[in-house]
Amino acid sequence: MQITAEDKKVPPTYSRTNPFQAKVLKNINLNGAGSSKETRHIELSLEGSGLSYNPGDALGIVPSNDPELVASLIEKMEWDEETVVTINKQGETLPLKEALTNFFEITLLSKKILQQAAEFTDNEELKNLVLVENADKLKEYADGRDLLDMLRDFGPWNASAQEMVSLLRKMTPRLYSIASSIAAHPGEVHLTIGAVRYSAHGRDRKGVCSVLVAERVQDGETLPVFVQANKHFHLPESQEKDIIMVGPGTGIAPFRSFIEERAVNKAAGRTWLFFGDQHAASDFLYQDELEKYQQEGVLTKLDAAFSRDTEQKVYVQHKMDENSKELFEWLENGAYFYVCGDKTYMAKDVHNMLLNIIEKEGGKTPEEAESYLNDMKKQGRYQRDVY
Repeated sequence: MQITAEDKKVPPTYSRTNPFQAKVLKNINLNGAGSSKETRHIELSLEGSGLSYNPGDALGIVPSNDPELVASLIEKMEWDEETVVTINKQGETLPLKEALTNFFEITLLSKKILQQAAEFTDNEELKNLVLVENADKLKEYADGRDLLDMLRDFGPWNASAQEMVSLLRKMTPRLYSIASSIAAHPGEVHLTIGAVRYSAHGRDRKGVCSVLVAERVQDGETLPVFVQANKHFHLPESQEKDIIMVGPGTGIAPFRSFIEERAVNKAAGRTWLFFGDQHAASDFLYQDELEKYQQEGVLTKLDAAFSRDTEQKVYVQHKMDENSKELFEWLENGAYFYVCGDKTYMAKDVHNMLLNIIEKEGGKTPEEAESYLNDMKKQGRYQRDVY
């Protein structure tokens, strides 16, 4: 009997270009009443995907745009949503509405888009803005604005729907640190996503993927996903090693996966978590789980900082300072130090505090502290997942 390819049924490999449609099993808000934040805990099924991951890896989601924003664009330009447009060099086509919803990036403006769009209008202001000598003004305009702003600000336009979409970039997947261990949740992947909402330039703005997840994805529906390995952020190979984790806000995500993994493996190494957010009552993400791990001894130490509960704002780096002697002892004992979260402020403050602690507790000069930290980096003992 001859075995055909049909009989073998090779499972497809899912990737960035061929994402897996993962079913949403659970989607809840982790923040309590009165919080100014909305942080979603999402559980997705990977069943039948063949996908696996390690603690520290990220999950990519290929999002779709806000239907209200798409409708506003079509209305502004008086386009027919059924108009068929070519979306790429391969000549593939989609109806305009679907192309703007699922294929193109419409919430970000680039210098290139503005420069090319200037050819489709007689608007002097835009023609002036794209001049070489106005590069700074152009950058400033593009920052925090989207396609709808541009279309409203610089018309009238003499461009077809096809000419306009040809300016746009393909939708980029959004990457999120995985918040679960596959050993603890076989066939599942969990995420911790903060909904991004803000006002700028006279309009309310929404994060493309975070608000899709917060407002429009129900249990039972699917999200297109793929796993993105992160070789520079992972648990120590030895289960004997101590780990110190600093993860305020959604930066807690990979550390939930680290802790779950260590719980399953009954790791001997000690585990210390620094968590921070605004209010203890409403923003202590995964509090029950973390306290249970602490009672069970999986989490050796848990230090939480809530910046809005006291007159003086207390952040994770202040908690590190309060525990400086013990923290340095852990480092001297070979502990691995991890940071996840905001790159602009938090990660810098944590880095500087770490140097202070090494200097103060180790009796070192600033140069020696710097070199101590560099040695930790070389040994893979100082790892950051910042964004």
